[in-house]
Amino acid sequence: MREFHTVDQVRAAEAPLLAALPEGTLMRRAAHGLAGVVAAELRSRTGGVAGRSVTLLVGSGDNGGDALWAGAILRKRGVAVTAVLLDPDRAHAAGLAALRSTGGRVADEVGDPDLVLDGIVGISGRGPLRPAAAALVASVRAPIVAVDLPSGVDPNTGAVTGPVVTAAVTVAFGALKPVHVLAGSRCGRVELINIGLDLPAANLAALTPAEVGERWPLPGAVDDKYSQGVVGVVAGSAGYPGAAVLCCGGAVAATSGMVRYVGPVASQVLAHWPEVVAADGFGSAGRVQAWVVGPGIGTDEDGRALVQDVLATDLPVLVDADALTVLAADPALVRGRSAPTLLTPHAGEFERLTGVDPADDRVAHTRDLAARWGVTVLLKGRATVIAGPDGVVLVNDAAGSAAATAGSGDVLSGVIGALLSTGLGVTTAAAMGARAHSLAAALASGEGSEVAAPISAVALLSQVRAAVRVLRAQTVLGM
Repeated sequence: MREFHTVDQVRAAEAPLLAALPEGTLMRRAAHGLAGVVAAELRSRTGGVAGRSVTLLVGSGDNGGDALWAGAILRKRGVAVTAVLLDPDRAHAAGLAALRSTGGRVADEVGDPDLVLDGIVGISGRGPLRPAAAALVASVRAPIVAVDLPSGVDPNTGAVTGPVVTAAVTVAFGALKPVHVLAGSRCGRVELINIGLDLPAANLAALTPAEVGERWPLPGAVDDKYSQGVVGVVAGSAGYPGAAVLCCGGAVAATSGMVRYVGPVASQVLAHWPEVVAADGFGSAGRVQAWVVGPGIGTDEDGRALVQDVLATDLPVLVDADALTVLAADPALVRGRSAPTLLTPHAGEFERLTGVDPADDRVAHTRDLAARWGVTVLLKGRATVIAGPDGVVLVNDAAGSAAATAGSGDVLSGVIGALLSTGLGVTTAAAMGARAHSLAAALASGEGSEVAAPISAVALLSQVRAAVRVLRAQTVLGM
């Protein structure tokens, strides 16, 4: 797993090293790694290092010192380095002296460099950029390399409340922090520099693609359709038949052994997925090992009755879409349920469930709802947060927004429902499904290429099997 450590955890891990090592050792380690990343970035973008130019945006904290020391190292490699000091009287003295001793200069403007280093605010900073810093950042036209984190973004929550830096690359020191996964769109590519920290177990983690691929259930020599997992899907209505088609399709594509459908649009579902087994009603659905309920069922009395029936079972249940609206009106339907339960809200649905907008701290709010209701919660977003009632939190950074399209959540519910039916733990199944779903969206859109384009949920669904194959291949490659 990739772990993400809080500011307090990182500070505690730094303390014994700062006490034991000569003054400035950790900073110079960080600066050496930073300079190496910047040099590689210059080479990649411009074809060389010597003769190129870099501007440092230097605040009063340690990140400013890191930038200054890195600037001194880059000067020795023939890079023209200019430092813009936001608070000259509080700039890191030793770092500034090192830069000047190598021929670096101080200026009041960014100029026209090949790269800019953001050393404005460190991990102890809070809140958005102040006006002077915001104006300076707004004048930048070159790609930005952030020192440890993009200035203005909260290091523990990834929250953005005003002007911030958007980096092409972020160079993290010692440990990945929550900001690096919760605000991936601000961080760009993240490079981790080892500075020798001895870190505790983290409270936030992400499954690697190889771990997802390794755990993905595949049929063995003695498996049959029942042993591979049977998922029941309660979805769709006359007004929203597509929700049922997409949800069942997600379950089929995720290699479920069997998908059983309960709902009024069986003909549309079977027209797309003839392998699905349709039932006349919930009571006649047959053997099921997990349920998905909610996409497109409506929120009237019939919809509420379906939600109540599904939650009355002793099987794992994924609750999505209209079923979440039903729960918001009657939380007692799910609270105290002994079987595993997964709620999959987007931010608006989360606010209906709790009365709280989760934007300021998505991890804390998701963890709190999971603990209070005794369920697992998957809060959708570019960084999808999954919290279990035991406090374990996993996160999946989609690395893009291709999945932000109507019907995408219906596909996700089907994928995760299929995984739940195989007996995987709820938090693990949710994280695995989110990873495959976001990869399928990226494959469908061409995200990261020059021909990237918006997609539909149908296009996303068409790439789910391909995403699983890619994840399995990464297991073989050890990625």
